[in-house]
Amino acid sequence: MPALDVCFSPDLLPLYDLRGRVAVIVDVLRASTTIVTALVAGVTHVFPVGTLAECKALGAQGCLTAAEREGVMAEGFDLGNSPFGFLDPARPVRGRALAISTTNGTQALRRSLAAEAVVIGSFVNLTAVVNYAQQQQRDVLVVCAGWKGQFCLEDTLFGGALAARLGPLGFDVDHSDSTLAALHLWQQAQADLPGYLLQSAAVRRLNALEANDDFLFCAKIDTYAHALPVLQNDRLVLA
Repeated sequence: MPALDVCFSPDLLPLYDLRGRVAVIVDVLRASTTIVTALVAGVTHVFPVGTLAECKALGAQGCLTAAEREGVMAEGFDLGNSPFGFLDPARPVRGRALAISTTNGTQALRRSLAAEAVVIGSFVNLTAVVNYAQQQQRDVLVVCAGWKGQFCLEDTLFGGALAARLGPLGFDVDHSDSTLAALHLWQQAQADLPGYLLQSAAVRRLNALEANDDFLFCAKIDTYAHALPVLQNDRLVLA
């Protein structure tokens, strides 16, 4: 029976053996949601990089660039970390490659490369992650991007939502306290996810940046139910 674990922070990854597992990288607010949206909007592939310098170097090679630090668009890049940047008709993105670097999400991905497969998860593509996990029949580790190594509510809630979907499909979601905790949080939040998340630190940060629309977009479930970004070599593409 495949098992689901939830890693609350990339700093805890040394406690897990990623070999043979599917790593689901989750940064609900906002990197994973933005990456899914970009690919659905027609970006050909996404290079998730750790540093601003790497992102700029790919920009010099013709990539569209997106970068964020502390929730704010980094200076000198085409876009920040908002999914709406890829939905603006005034800025066509179709057919372009994208390089992206963010405070937490791309860092979590770079630290998960030992996994058998690396995919991007968010509420907007929850069903796609469920379907992929069911097809793979491998152990799954949800890697919560968190905030600078700390626990965050929204990524953990995604882990709980995934557990609620995968448990009835034969995945073991009872063996791990972290998975049980995520599942219990999800059971509290699922009736009104946006309302529940209003208490979270990440939402307070976004609201301070006047990015409430981003929060509401990221809290919608299955806007892109069939879109699954999968890491192939150094880039993310739709499966």
